[in-house]
Amino acid sequence: MSKQPVWAVLVVAAGRGERAGLGLPKQYRPVAGISVLARSILALGEALPEAQILCATGPEDGPRYAAMLDELPPELARRLLPPVIGGPTRQASVRNGLESLSRLATPPTHVLIHDAARPFASASLVQRVAAAAAETGAAVPGVPVVDTIKRVDAAGAIIETPARSELRAVQTPQAFAFEPLLAAHRRAADAGVADLTDDAAVAEWAGSTVRVVEGDVRNVKLTRPEDFAEAEARLSRPLETRVGFGYDVHAFGPGDHVMLGGVAIPHSQGVTAHSDGDVALHAVTDAVLGALADGDIGSHFPPSDMQWKGASSDRFLAHAVDLVRARGGRIDHVDVTIVCEAPKVGPHRDAMRARIADICAIAPGRVAVKATTSERMGFTGRGEGIVAQAIATLRLPPEPEA
Repeated sequence: MSKQPVWAVLVVAAGRGERAGLGLPKQYRPVAGISVLARSILALGEALPEAQILCATGPEDGPRYAAMLDELPPELARRLLPPVIGGPTRQASVRNGLESLSRLATPPTHVLIHDAARPFASASLVQRVAAAAAETGAAVPGVPVVDTIKRVDAAGAIIETPARSELRAVQTPQAFAFEPLLAAHRRAADAGVADLTDDAAVAEWAGSTVRVVEGDVRNVKLTRPEDFAEAEARLSRPLETRVGFGYDVHAFGPGDHVMLGGVAIPHSQGVTAHSDGDVALHAVTDAVLGALADGDIGSHFPPSDMQWKGASSDRFLAHAVDLVRARGGRIDHVDVTIVCEAPKVGPHRDAMRARIADICAIAPGRVAVKATTSERMGFTGRGEGIVAQAIATLRLPPEPEA
């Protein structure tokens, strides 16, 4: 059995960010009262709760960095390793950080590298990139290019128009197996190659294959003054708390497993349902839709529509989550209770929490999964079916007054 990856997070925060203005490195500029660097660390720390975090900082940034630590929850601040001084380029700063991590008593097996100036990396994005790197050795997030791209010569004449279908705008965080990336950085430095602008380029130069996974258009890099103005507006909008309740039930039928919380659980029976019959995800979907006051799962995915026959229920919840995003909101917490005599939920609880968290783009610590029986009473007590109830807590911009 393969060992679980040991993750470290390296935050590149040594740049000066002069284009952002105000004479302050952009990673220390406050946005809605919290520095950009602190926001990035908060996002990464929530997404990878077991990882140690190292920042590569500028040589004059000691007092600013110390003040930033006060913005973090104490338990998160304790996870930060002493900062390492960065180099004159991003590539040099990353190498300094990797060398520092290699000297730990227990070096990481994998490393996730993130630019401090991207404070909007979601938990689902971080976990998606980390999972892909754990599988393949190297992964980066990318978003499709929507503008037509032209290659031009020194005089500005067009040389080529690459096909957009082959292009991706690559973001951070980027994730890698630790030892190969460190070796690639060392080789590049020894060869005098110092102008590679991200770690994927370093890995590619060394001959590694890097996988591109789905990025997030909201994961913007703050560079210019207008970027900070937009980030301030994005974070300063007043939000109101909404709570929704969801309920679902399915009868048992022929089969050898049930889907619960996106996890296939072996059982002596399946469920009778139009889709895959995942009562937990159905209940969470209805809870989210209820908080949005936007109908129920049946109105969005009617059972009379055959395209949903046998459909995976994660599609339903992902749709509800997209509706939250489209409204400018966020999911804060999900609480699910499953009622049945069998199968046993406990052994699968953490896997269900992780899957629900991934779909909802929140950390697993914001998802609760509980199970109980009905003390042999009613249809669940007789083993005829299974029930799930869920509560979702959202924050949304307030609706305009009527």
